[in-house]
Amino acid sequence: MAFWLIKSEPDAFSWDEQVANGVEPWTGVRNHQAKKNLAAMKNGDRAFFYHSNVQRAIVGVVEVVREAYPDPTAETGQWVCVDVKAVGPMPQPVTLAEIKQSAELEDLALVRQSRLSVCPVSADHWDILCRMGGWKEPVR
Repeated sequence: MAFWLIKSEPDAFSWDEQVANGVEPWTGVRNHQAKKNLAAMKNGDRAFFYHSNVQRAIVGVVEVVREAYPDPTAETGQWVCVDVKAVGPMPQPVTLAEIKQSAELEDLALVRQSRLSVCPVSADHWDILCRMGGWKEPVR
């Protein structure tokens, strides 16, 4: 299982909408590195759901339930999306400020490549972020 972080502006698509919709296609990614990350996702992988811009915090965990396929919102066929479903809310949202304060997370892609909307998370970083947010479900 691999781990990821996916970003959404809460006024465009929020965690509450993800929960209400059940399975949701993660569309609209128009960055080549983020596209490569989407294409690398496998069924069963987990991702942090991150509210960007307004809240700037990890607010939930989702699971990939359909691997990469052509993004139906794209004007050309070069873009992909995956389907994700909500696993659960982060008991305590983990803010970007808290993440940046942790020396253990200085190599996290969210910190190093702050504008990347889909980024990998190492297993060690996943465990640290889960502890910070009170997420108890074991994934390894």
